[in-house]
Amino acid sequence: MVTSGKTNDSKKLKRKKYEKVLRKLQAELCKLQAWVKHKGLRVIIVFEGRDAAGKGGTIRAITERVSPRVFRLIALPAPSDRERSQMYMQRYLPHFPAAGEIVIFDRSWYNRAGVEYVMGFCTEEQHRRFLELCPEIEKYIVDGGIQLIKIWLESSDKEQKRRFEARIDDPLRQWKLSPMDLPSRSRWFDYSRARDVMFKATDTKIAPWHVLRSDDKKRARLNCIAHLLKLIPYKNVPREKIKLPKRSMKGAYDDQATLKGRRFVPERY
Repeated sequence: MVTSGKTNDSKKLKRKKYEKVLRKLQAELCKLQAWVKHKGLRVIIVFEGRDAAGKGGTIRAITERVSPRVFRLIALPAPSDRERSQMYMQRYLPHFPAAGEIVIFDRSWYNRAGVEYVMGFCTEEQHRRFLELCPEIEKYIVDGGIQLIKIWLESSDKEQKRRFEARIDDPLRQWKLSPMDLPSRSRWFDYSRARDVMFKATDTKIAPWHVLRSDDKKRARLNCIAHLLKLIPYKNVPREKIKLPKRSMKGAYDDQATLKGRRFVPERY
């Protein structure tokens, strides 16, 4: 579905309202999780976007209340020498979902269409070949019974600049600065052109791109979760009524006295 490409100019979302809505959406994600397990579904969610677009925070909002055994997060490091010698898609295939799993790729095979291409880590021919073959591979994935969802986080030039400056100045965020961040900042339009070429080649009917405005992080997270819940139809899975059993007193003893003399963590707070 194509919607307006305009940036959301409404007032900043208050934290209390954000957390209330987020909690409701996360509860629905738990229902979705149960349905995926119940039906043995296989889902891949790909997150791409510029550096500092908000991928990490969005993924964290999705995964913080669900099981990591169902929602598996994959964030691969730079390929090793051995992996560089393999077929390009080969390093991603072992992480594909089994029945009852949703695999989230924090960056994916689309590295070749973005950072690898812009920074010269692949050749023009490798880039061209990737864009040519990618729709065919994704059709094979979908035809094999995996639901493939591709999310592109779109942030503005002004907001990326602000976030990079915050990372430089804040000791709690400095670890987020990667060797690619500063070059990506100076090559803004190179990345924009790479994005446009990627969309033209890979925004297909069978595996479309969903563009998420992400200047407002809170709204982006809520919009993303709500959209995912629409894209993956689910129902409530009936659960047996749970009754907590009473503690058995058979073999009872003072199990706190046996801890005397052990090394306890100092209670400083």
